[in-house]
Amino acid sequence: MSDVMDLQDLLKEPNGQIKTGFASLIGRPNVGKSTLMNCLIGEKIAITSKKPQTTRHRIRTIYTDTSKGQIIFVDTPGIHKAKNKLGEYMVSVAERSIRDVDVILWLVEPSGFIGAGERHIIEQLKKVQTPVILIINKTDTVKKDEILRFIDTYRSTLDFAEVVPISALKGENTDCLTDLIFSYLPYGDMLYDEDELTDQPEKQLVAEFIREKALHVLDEEIPHGIAVSIERMKKRKGQNLTDIDATIICERESHKGIIIGKGGSMLKKIGTNARFEIEKMLQMPVNLKLWVKVKKDWRESDFLMKNFGYSADE
Repeated sequence: MSDVMDLQDLLKEPNGQIKTGFASLIGRPNVGKSTLMNCLIGEKIAITSKKPQTTRHRIRTIYTDTSKGQIIFVDTPGIHKAKNKLGEYMVSVAERSIRDVDVILWLVEPSGFIGAGERHIIEQLKKVQTPVILIINKTDTVKKDEILRFIDTYRSTLDFAEVVPISALKGENTDCLTDLIFSYLPYGDMLYDEDELTDQPEKQLVAEFIREKALHVLDEEIPHGIAVSIERMKKRKGQNLTDIDATIICERESHKGIIIGKGGSMLKKIGTNARFEIEKMLQMPVNLKLWVKVKKDWRESDFLMKNFGYSADE
């Protein structure tokens, strides 16, 4: 691992130029990519949950340090064995993200066993020349003296530029990570305004907040088969209030009943929890109305996937 203290002197050239570049976060589902990105940015941009395949889009967030430069983080869906067209889309987005970036951040869980999912990622990384920083996340869940053994296990598989153990959830050792990333970025002007945190449209963020709250309260299988469509989002004229109409899409009539819940209780819970996040983002009260519709096997339909924001061109 590089000496982080020495990196401060490497981040700038003598003429004061700053660094700007792209850092892609990859890994299996549920290793903490979105949690880490939110931690580094200092704001909640990407949704999180304990259920796999939470992230479906490629999400760009912007970390700005006016004295050092700008890191554009690219959060991706977890790389997994696809079971439908939506899964194929997600894997394609993730695997394309390791090209055309300046540094790759590969998140893994602390373990001495390298499974099939990680070995697939290793084979993908062997095909690129981009420096790879291995990030062993969730170190708060294991004994400290075990971490060196986990590092040795992974070092035997690939020539990593750096290896950094962290806890994204608790923010442990994340400060040195940004300095390490800057050391691998090219010199160049900032690409985004200082106060810009993401390139995601507000409508997409709203849809994702609603889906996140559904992930938190619904049964294990149902969330994989839902999407959220924003039908209307408009600030009321002359009022500090935004009206949002959204539809939760599911694949089965039986799922629709579960999402709505007895007397609409489940749908109300999803809406209440989502409204809290949306109001925090928009900084104003929100009138959120939710509906539920069935679109059978939408995850196998190119047309419906594109309608719900999962475009192959992403």
